[in-house]
Order: sequence, then C-alpha cells, then structure tokens
Amino acid sequence: MSAIAIIPARGGSKRIPGKNLKPFDGVPMLARSIDKALSSGLFQRVVVSTDDPGISELAVACGAEVPFVRPQALADDFAGTAAVIEHALQALQGQGQPFEYACCIYATAPLLQLRFLRQGLELLEQRPDKSFAFSVCSFGFPVQRALTLDEQGALGALYPEFRHVRSQDLPVAYQDAAQFYWGRSRAWLDGEALFSSGSLPVILPRHLVQDIDTEEDWRRAEYLYAALKAGGELE
Repeated sequence: MSAIAIIPARGGSKRIPGKNLKPFDGVPMLARSIDKALSSGLFQRVVVSTDDPGISELAVACGAEVPFVRPQALADDFAGTAAVIEHALQALQGQGQPFEYACCIYATAPLLQLRFLRQGLELLEQRPDKSFAFSVCSFGFPVQRALTLDEQGALGALYPEFRHVRSQDLPVAYQDAAQFYWGRSRAWLDGEALFSSGSLPVILPRHLVQDIDTEEDWRRAEYLYAALKAGGELE
C-alpha cells in the first residue's frame, strides 16, 4: 500500500488573512496538519500544495515537501479542492511518483485526531468498490426545519413541507467535517464526485469538528481545542 498526504494551503485567504500561517495555541495552523500527517505513519510522502513562498518555507521547515508551485489558476477563491488534488497527483506522476491512495488533509484542521484518519484508510482498504472516505458529522438540529430570512427580515421555513413533522421523525443529515478526504488516486485523477454513493463516511462527534472560514469559526475552534486539551482528549 502506498499513500501520500496532500495539504492544500494557498496564500490568499481573504476572510482570515494569512490563516494558514496564523498561530493557533502558539503553533502555526499549517504546522499542526503537517505534524499529524507525519506522525500518523500512514504516508510515504507529505506534500504541501501552495502558491505562497512563506507557506512553502514553513512547510519545508516542518518536514513536509513542496515539490511544485501551485499555478495561480488553482490559487484563487474559486479553485476547488478536488482540482487542487488532481493537479498535485498529475505533477507527482510527472516526477515518477504514483501512489495508490491520496489523502487531502486541510491545513486548518486543528481538531484532527489520528484514529479517524486511520479509520478512513481502513474503510477504503475494506471496500474496493468505493472511491473515497472522508470526515463527516451529523447536524445538531434537523436541516429540514431550517429557517430563512426574507428581504424584510421576516422568518420563513426553508422546507415548508416539514413544518409540522416532529424532529425525531426526520432522518439524520450529515455535513462535511472539513478535515480530510481519503481517495484512490485513480478516482481523484478521473474527477469522480466526492459527495456521491462512491464515498464512505468517517463519522466524527460534533465536539471534534469546526470548519474554519471566518473569525467566528476560529474563535470557536480555539474554545473547543482548549476544552479538549483541558480534558485530555487531544491525540
């Protein structure tokens, strides 16, 4: 089994400027993901895909590789994760480095725990008919009962047909936990869809999940991290 970790970390974050290099509990955010990948023992190589010289310098100092520069076309606000991983695998193939599995680990995943990262690989190894396995968690409240605000600020039901259905009678919905995505390299390169029946879930408890896109997200992640640290729940 050969596997590579690819950590996307572009330099142009707008909502949290410089978030990949910003200290989180005293350690640059990117350094945490690199350390998790290296310490897992799952990967032959840990590669950072970036367009930013500062990020590249930190990545190498932390023990990761930066064997190529991500093109600007994949470094703007509209570049998707799948396209970035596909580019990385194509670049590595051109250098004579094919891998059976490729795992995208987000640079901003300070709550990532190794047991779930290992579980993702184990699921794919057990199910050769599937292409991906990635972190998800359940929504804390039925999404079918979500509310909206109109232009006048009045509340409305996003799904009016479920307005009178008891919450316990509604199916559980899951969200992308934005920590990692295991995939067969051929699936990444073929452009297969992540959110499809070809994927398996690695279900995380909600208290270990916080996507970080805004300053509010960052603060909530700090609160969760501090609580987990105090409780001895960090790996």
